[in-house]
Amino acid sequence: MRNYRIAVIPGDGIGQEVMPEGLKALHAAAEIAGGFRLECETFPWGCEHYLAHGAMMPADGLNILADFDALYFGAVGWPNVPDHVSLWGLRLPICQGFDQYANLRPSVLLLGVPGPLRDKQPGDIDFVVVRENTEGEYAGAGGRAHRGLPLEVAVETSVFTRAGVERVIRYAFEVARHRPRRRLTSATKSNAQRFAMTLWDEVFDAVAVGYPDVATERVLVDALAARFVLKPESLDVVVASNLFADILTDLGAAVVGGLGLAPSANLNPERRYPSMFEPVHGSAPDIFGRGIANPIAMIWSGALMLDFLGEKAAADLIVRAIRDVLAAGRVRTPDLGGRATTVEMGNAIVAALRAGERP
Repeated sequence: MRNYRIAVIPGDGIGQEVMPEGLKALHAAAEIAGGFRLECETFPWGCEHYLAHGAMMPADGLNILADFDALYFGAVGWPNVPDHVSLWGLRLPICQGFDQYANLRPSVLLLGVPGPLRDKQPGDIDFVVVRENTEGEYAGAGGRAHRGLPLEVAVETSVFTRAGVERVIRYAFEVARHRPRRRLTSATKSNAQRFAMTLWDEVFDAVAVGYPDVATERVLVDALAARFVLKPESLDVVVASNLFADILTDLGAAVVGGLGLAPSANLNPERRYPSMFEPVHGSAPDIFGRGIANPIAMIWSGALMLDFLGEKAAADLIVRAIRDVLAAGRVRTPDLGGRATTVEMGNAIVAALRAGERP
C-alpha cells in the first residue's frame, strides 16, 4: 500500500474550521479508492504561534517540513499581527524555500452555484490561472530609509529572472497542452513596464515556438481583467506574474460563485521539494467562530493534492462529490445563499463520496 506523509497546517481564522472538513474528505476518498493511505501530522503554526513565540513558525520549520510528501495549508493572517509579518513569516517562506514556483488556480462554474453573471451557465466558465509564485512583484527586494522623517522613502523592487519567467511559462504551456482547448493567454503590461514585462513577452514568444499545438495570445492585464467578467468563456489557461495573477484569480473566483469555491496548488513541478495545497480565501476574521465558512475550497485543494501525488481516481471522487452536492442544492453555506454550517457541508460531501461508485 502506498503511504503519503502530509504536513497539516491549519493556520489562522477559518483555516482552523475548514481544515477538519478537508481531512475528512481526504481520508474518505483514500478509503473508497483504496491502494494508499495518508499519514497526517498537524503543526500549530500561525499568528497564535507568533504571539506566543515571536515567530510564525520555528526557525527550522522548513527542515521539519522537507521530508513530507505534501503540505496541506489552511490560511494565514489575523488582525492582531501585521499582514506583512504573517505572510512573510509563514506562507511565502514555504513557497520560496521549497521553490513552489507554479501556483495553479482553477475557476469552474458548477451546476447549482448562483454565479453573479446572469448570462453564464455551468459549462461556460472553465479556466485555470498559472501564477508565477516565487519572484516578480513579491520577491521581497527593497527597503525603507529615513524612517519617520519627511524624506522617508520606500522602494519595492520587482525581480524577473529569465529562468524564473521561462519555467513558469513552460509549465503553463504544458497545462494548456493537456486541456481540450489548448489555448494559453499571457497577461502582460509591457506598454508601461518596459523592462520586466518586455522580458516576460520575449520569453513567452520564445517558449511558444516549442508548442505549435497550443494557440497563444498576449493581453494587457487591465483588458484581461475586463474580459474575466465580460467573456470568461473565452479563457482556457492564463499565465501571469505573481501580482497580476493574485488579483486576477480573486476575480476568477468571484465570477464562479466566490472565494469559498477557489482551490489552489503551490507546486514544485520537479518534485524536489514538497508542494503545498490551500484554499484561496484566506483567514476571514469577520466570520471566524460562527461555523459558516464554506469548506469546498479546502476540500477541493485536497483533491488537487491527491491528483499531484498520483492518486487521480481518489481526486476525481472528491471533485465528483463536490459537483453532486452543489447540483443537488440541498446543502449550501451562507456564501452560496443557504444556511448550512461548515460541518454540514463537509458531511454532505463525505456522504456523496460514500454514495458514489468506486472508480
